[in-house]
Amino acid sequence: MLAMFQYEELIERALKEDIGTGDISSIIIPEDYQGEAKIYAKEQGIICGIDIAELVFKKVDPSIVCELKVKDGDCITHGMLVMKIKGSLTGMLQAERTALNFLQHLSGISSATRKLADTVADLGVKVVDTRKTLPGIRNLQKYAVRIGGGHNHRFGLYDAVILKDNHHAVAGGLSEAVRRVKTKIGHMVKIEVECETLQQVKDALACGVDVIMLDNMSIQEMKQAVEMINHKAIVEASGGINEANIREIAETGVDILSMGCLTHSVEAVDFSLVVDDMKPSIRKYIHEAEKI
Repeated sequence: MLAMFQYEELIERALKEDIGTGDISSIIIPEDYQGEAKIYAKEQGIICGIDIAELVFKKVDPSIVCELKVKDGDCITHGMLVMKIKGSLTGMLQAERTALNFLQHLSGISSATRKLADTVADLGVKVVDTRKTLPGIRNLQKYAVRIGGGHNHRFGLYDAVILKDNHHAVAGGLSEAVRRVKTKIGHMVKIEVECETLQQVKDALACGVDVIMLDNMSIQEMKQAVEMINHKAIVEASGGINEANIREIAETGVDILSMGCLTHSVEAVDFSLVVDDMKPSIRKYIHEAEKI
């Protein structure tokens, strides 16, 4: 469930980016004209961001009424009606692109996540995201991953320790990096270590870390690492995981599959907003207004 108040500032910035000093395309429409529009899905997927889309319309004009036909997490198909909108036609058109941008991007994430999670669902492994997100909308992207049946990795640099190759290099090695960080953090903070070799896996185990990330290892190396770790730490596979190899990697026995592609390069799900045909009397009204 989204705490909508957290996203009001984000939506206001997005609308300001699009509308700027004013919508010069909608000046042909009388400000008091009321109408109805519908949003349709143009392809199959898992919808996400329907409440965000509604909030976009409300931010442009609080009097606009949205009737949601689906909820986040529902399966959608081509041609499915997902929302009805009633109110100011000018307001609808000003909100349209921003609302659809959120809807198509978040639905793309949830749809891709569902497909990948379903591929390995029987193996008991978790599909998780990373910090490879678009600046400013990380929380929404990670929400979309959850809607798609995935799980979230850390949200930022503040909620968990991950010591990567650059940390090892600066500290003088993996073991020294772990030793140093343990003197700086509280006992409630988990430590994850990135390992590129089996020797690093041995070193990480000796340090007593909570999570060991197997970074870009071969299938055989991952199998060996899983046997070596033997449930003494959570095992995460990372690097180059995709639809083609996710099943094989999951079968090595790892606990977590972290995938940056869920958020940084996902393909959007297409939606379309269609305004209901205007009555002839309204067409005449607009035509006369254009003469003034």
